[in-house]
Amino acid sequence: MNTHSKVYIAGHTGMVGSAIWRRLRSEGYTNLVGRTLEELDLTRQADVEAFFAAERPEYVFLAAARVGGIYANNVYRGEFIYQNLAIQNNVIHAAHMYGVKKLLFLGSSCIYPKLAEQPITEDYLLTGALEPTNEPYAIAKIAGLKLCESYKRQYGDNFISAMPTNLYGYNDTFNLKNSHVLPAMIQKFHLAQRLREGDANTDTGRSTLEALMSGRAASSVDGNSDAVADQTSVVDRLQEYGITADGVELWGTGSPRREFLNVDDCASAVVFLMRHYDGEQHVNVGTGQDLSIRELAELVRDVVNYEGEINFNPDYPDGTPRKLLDVSRIKDLGWSPSISLEEGVRKTYEWYKNRLQ
Repeated sequence: MNTHSKVYIAGHTGMVGSAIWRRLRSEGYTNLVGRTLEELDLTRQADVEAFFAAERPEYVFLAAARVGGIYANNVYRGEFIYQNLAIQNNVIHAAHMYGVKKLLFLGSSCIYPKLAEQPITEDYLLTGALEPTNEPYAIAKIAGLKLCESYKRQYGDNFISAMPTNLYGYNDTFNLKNSHVLPAMIQKFHLAQRLREGDANTDTGRSTLEALMSGRAASSVDGNSDAVADQTSVVDRLQEYGITADGVELWGTGSPRREFLNVDDCASAVVFLMRHYDGEQHVNVGTGQDLSIRELAELVRDVVNYEGEINFNPDYPDGTPRKLLDVSRIKDLGWSPSISLEEGVRKTYEWYKNRLQ
């Protein structure tokens, strides 16, 4: 792959895809191809094959996926397994049909058993039961990496797979119901801080809080609108999500341990693998370091400068007790992350605040 190669990034507007796009642009790649969901529905096989026939990409990064946190994975189980299977099957098969030189499939560390030994090596795949709350998504991702492996074995296609740990960063999804844990924390603590600063006491502040709850920018608020939320409704709605001026409620016990990788480091890793790895087995991508959810919450609270309490609710699921990847394989190949968790969270929070202006 060189700077003149035609590279298709499936999911180029999402968090991971946009990071790959930025990375390649920064390295001088000039022939990048992307399509929005409105332009190309990857769940429709005929449309995907027509796109490949017309564009003939040489290299493909398959970063498109239906994603979400524990709530979304557990509630929209049918959508998660169907849409992810359809996207993967269509793109990988079209890449085979139209002679793509190399494809990299992005999976997830949730493919591993819930109670896998730690740290988790690539060999632990399919050695135990999955975490029930995200089993449909995990099964889809396992199918994707096995599809790449099978096409390599049967047809000789140079299709590889990378399994990143929990990702966060620019262009993440900030939604009180469907976000992953880190962006959900950022949004909750930010809203709680706005309450502490008295936003619920003014019409403009309440309208701004309504916008932030829905994930819209504060600038989208119509200052002349007659439909200004009253103080009680705004405060009550925030309380439904465990957000008050004095404390923030988070799911679970806070004891599970997780590993987090900045999405720009992930982009660096997958571009590296596209250049330097042709193996059949999938490759873990992460930092090799973890922390408890409670420690993560304390870090995010400090970054946001929120001084209220952190309250964990054990009535909600914790998910997998611990998930730490063994990343010795990619490190032996010559890659390692460069962004610390604190630096990455601070940059992500600044991006989140700037997006809301």
